[in-house]
Amino acid sequence: MSKKGYWIGNMDVRDAQVYEKYRAANAKPFAEYGAKFLVRGGTQQVREGTAHARTVVIEFPSYAEAVACYESAGYQNAKDIRMTVADGSLIIVEGYDA
Repeated sequence: MSKKGYWIGNMDVRDAQVYEKYRAANAKPFAEYGAKFLVRGGTQQVREGTAHARTVVIEFPSYAEAVACYESAGYQNAKDIRMTVADGSLIIVEGYDA
């Protein structure tokens, strides 16, 4: 059984209206690759280090699907929109099965 994959995004959004276009554009690739939002914004506290204002955690059925979604043409088109209005980081990480 393959381990789940996760995207961890930490962003500052400069234009909420354009960011909504990104969210609309990423819906299809996220559905195609089985993405499930675990964290989508919300209240957060930075206890160590530095962070951006918005944190998102997305779960995928496998690490391979998490990577494939990011590399897909559909997501790359969405990412092109996000890159114009958001700064931050996106990490793809393999889950841990105890």
